[in-house]
Amino acid sequence: MNYPKTIKDLIDCFKKLPGIGEKTAERLALSTLDMDDEILEVFSSSLKNIKTKIKRCNVCNNLSEDELCEICKSSNRNKHTICVVEEPKNIIIFEKVGTYNGLYHVLDGLISPLDGINPQDINIDSLLKRVKEEDITEVILALKPSIEGETTSLYISKILEKENIKITKIAHGIPIGVDMEYIDTLTLEMALEDRTSIS
Repeated sequence: MNYPKTIKDLIDCFKKLPGIGEKTAERLALSTLDMDDEILEVFSSSLKNIKTKIKRCNVCNNLSEDELCEICKSSNRNKHTICVVEEPKNIIIFEKVGTYNGLYHVLDGLISPLDGINPQDINIDSLLKRVKEEDITEVILALKPSIEGETTSLYISKILEKENIKITKIAHGIPIGVDMEYIDTLTLEMALEDRTSIS
């Protein structure tokens, strides 16, 4: 038996979300039938609002409902440090940790010539502009440990080397509590390169 078209359409919509397969999409669609009208109304308006209300911060390119995001607006942040990340969700991870109190800059991608993504295709020019115009003393490169991440980090380091600022990169290494046999070679290589003295 096939589902009525309305349910089938909703299943197809859920399947478009990353990580959602046929069975999960089916379960989600059917669970909406048991929701209160009020909850469904909130659900529906939230989906509409995410397209109409969410924009990019004019300064750092983070997700925001206003011209400036909450971080750029805050007077409690360290305005001399910028942490460079690939995408807005990376900011959420840093904010959950709660130890970093500086500003951010979202690149919206990484340099990858094989995929046709060059420096001008991501948000690097506006980073350089910020460093020149704002009172920045340190840029932290917090990009993923991949070929693209390393290429992007090297490129940014190169274009910022003439500026009188400190350029740092987050350490990549072996997570605490992980058996050595499960560590991939790239992580191990970076852990060796980023090793620190203990005496």
